[in-house]
Amino acid sequence: MKKALLCSAILIAGMFNSNAQGLENIIVEKYYISDANDASVNSTGGVLPVGSVTYRVYVDMAPDYVLQSVYGDPNHELRIQTTTLFFNNEDRGAIHPTMNFNFLDDNTVMLDSWLSVGAACNGRFGVLKSADDGVGTVVNVDGVLQNNDPLMGIPLTQQDGILLTASAPEPVITVGIGNDINVFDAQNDGTNGPLFVTTNGAWASVNGSSGPDAATNQVLIAQITTDGTFSFTLNLQIRNQTTLAVENYVASNPTGNEIQFTPLTYNSSSSSVSNIQTVAPSFSVYPNPVSEVLTLVSASSGKSYNGVYRIYDVLGNVVMAGETGTVSGTHKHQIEVSALNAGIYFVEMDYNGSRTVRKFTKQ
Repeated sequence: MKKALLCSAILIAGMFNSNAQGLENIIVEKYYISDANDASVNSTGGVLPVGSVTYRVYVDMAPDYVLQSVYGDPNHELRIQTTTLFFNNEDRGAIHPTMNFNFLDDNTVMLDSWLSVGAACNGRFGVLKSADDGVGTVVNVDGVLQNNDPLMGIPLTQQDGILLTASAPEPVITVGIGNDINVFDAQNDGTNGPLFVTTNGAWASVNGSSGPDAATNQVLIAQITTDGTFSFTLNLQIRNQTTLAVENYVASNPTGNEIQFTPLTYNSSSSSVSNIQTVAPSFSVYPNPVSEVLTLVSASSGKSYNGVYRIYDVLGNVVMAGETGTVSGTHKHQIEVSALNAGIYFVEMDYNGSRTVRKFTKQ
């Protein structure tokens, strides 16, 4: 009975189109790196080990697609793991990001570990920091979350990746998952990890979730904070809203019309993972929106890369291109963009063949 319930939830009716490729990427964002200053509120937020990294995981889909579920089944395990423990904020933290925005300026609740289908808190979307509009950035009242380590890209004090739009994100439901999900609840008693796994469960969106920007269509599905090595194996179901075609993507061992998608497997310590944000240097842009000079910030740990950039308009035309030179450590390159017309643009950085794209607005 339990298995039948799961199947009805994650295999929503629709024509399966094995030729479609609605899933474009899995993006892992290094959202924050904790420092010694963040330990000053341990008494209210729970012990946050120095050097903990907060990761955000996004599903990047083609326009007109929605995310239906993130699942595990008997043939495809779903696994989220750390070599230590997950950090769970004990003050308003939860399994899903249900806390009110007004509480995000308290202690370390912004770093809570949770599972989502778009939201970063109640009523607001989670977006890449580089895609944030910079409006209403959270200012922490406890004086923490101030770190500006270049390895995490844009500091939270500048753009927090939390976006208020006219429509609210879809709520998340769970199906077939028991008490195992409590590793993400508001406790740090030693049972908060190191593993969340299911072969017969899912977290899902009843109506289907799309990103707040229809063009990029990126949906936040998880935020995980840990001081250990972070890894996951995921499987996804998405749906084309026009054709109603349903597509199932699995990390390995596809059967039937399933599509194997390598970036569904991730390990933060491996240089061979397919996610381009791990292979290549981290990359961010500021200010955003921009009027005159756009700064490209690349941060590489150890290895040197040759950086080449291209700027595209919304029609896919290359409007500017050039080289940033050798990227080693933290590297900044400024581009004069005052001649561009006002509108949305995409800047693509190519690091020795590994590409990362960021969106910006020209005022």
